[in-house]
Amino acid sequence: MILENTDSKMYNILQNEIRREDETLELIASENFVSNSVLEMAGGVMTNKYAEGYPGKRYYGGCQHVDEAEILAQDRAKSLFSATYANVQPHSGSQANMAVLMTFLEIGDTVMGLDLAHGGHLTHGSPVNFSGQLFNFVSYHVHHDTGRVDFDEVWDLARKHKPKMIICGGSAYPRFIEFEQFREVADEVNAFLMADIAHPAGLVATGLHPSPIPTCDVITTTTHKTLRGPRGGMIMMGEDKENPWGKVATKSGRVKRISELIDSMVMPGIQGGPLMHIIAAKAVAFGEALKPEFREYTRQIVDNAKCIAEEFLSRGYNLVSGGTDTHLVLIDLTENGITGKKAENSLEKVGITVNKNMVPFDQKSPFVTSGIRIGTPAVTTRGMKQDEMKTIVALIDKVVSSPDSEDLLSTVMSEVQDICKDFPLYKELIG
Repeated sequence: MILENTDSKMYNILQNEIRREDETLELIASENFVSNSVLEMAGGVMTNKYAEGYPGKRYYGGCQHVDEAEILAQDRAKSLFSATYANVQPHSGSQANMAVLMTFLEIGDTVMGLDLAHGGHLTHGSPVNFSGQLFNFVSYHVHHDTGRVDFDEVWDLARKHKPKMIICGGSAYPRFIEFEQFREVADEVNAFLMADIAHPAGLVATGLHPSPIPTCDVITTTTHKTLRGPRGGMIMMGEDKENPWGKVATKSGRVKRISELIDSMVMPGIQGGPLMHIIAAKAVAFGEALKPEFREYTRQIVDNAKCIAEEFLSRGYNLVSGGTDTHLVLIDLTENGITGKKAENSLEKVGITVNKNMVPFDQKSPFVTSGIRIGTPAVTTRGMKQDEMKTIVALIDKVVSSPDSEDLLSTVMSEVQDICKDFPLYKELIG
């Protein structure tokens, strides 16, 4: 590597991170490992190019090739999700959500979103986030007994507060997102319906999760997680309608379409120059996701997650919603006598990476939590299947049961390293 000779400190940090990823079991549900092709494009020369604006309408010259890359990313995204519109410029899922909220709403408008502690996301109304600070969010919750969205409450809140928008989806909801049920509620109160599919996007793309395209007004997603692309965001629509606010273009006097309003909110509304190397890497990842083998991969993601859920249930663990339909499992450790923070820290010592996570009706703070979230995209990318999932659950169970036993942690660490050696990752990058 050139970096080794030009910046040895940064080179060593990079090598340490490559080894960490290679020698540990990555079970954070929002993380994955991109292909070498995506890595190549993300680290390529398009990082040099400023391209404010959109293809054919840039504020800079010399954009003919980055235009081609962005159009390819748009076309592949639309094909992948059967969408008619895709904006691939958002730097993250949060910025995609911000652009949508700022397009469809006025400051102070009422919005409904899933409570963060019940599986939602920061941008769905958390008071520490821009969403909760700029808009009047009303949170709905999951049912105490089922761990699934409490639609009786959703109906009551919608009829009472008459939100301008309802957001469905979340970051720790193990079940299918109930798009059609949310559509019924939104129609009765005349609200826009936004779907955030950041987590199950890869499953949606391959038909293993219901699609929001037929039912939702606008869809946001990240491009990593189950979609296995570079870290970034995207906005899509199934139908690009003439906007319902009657906003018109200043010069032409014609009514703008919603896509135009979203585009202008992304840039120049909340972003400047797009990251063209990442947009190009998104195009590469979308191309990979359009191949038949990607569906086999996402099927294995789900099979692995279901296997993990079954193994934990057989050991007496309490899983939120009783299992999973997707790539993630949310475990309530209250009855195990260990906090999510303690479990995360002890598991990291042995090379198993999870994240502490609040569970519905959690009595602990977000910095401690009562649960952990486990996901299967990254280990599935490495080629692991059900046999490895059973072994991993057994190892997690040992650590959760004896988190302070140094002898046990040492033994588990060796077993983790043995598993990782059988499924090498990025070996050609290790110096």
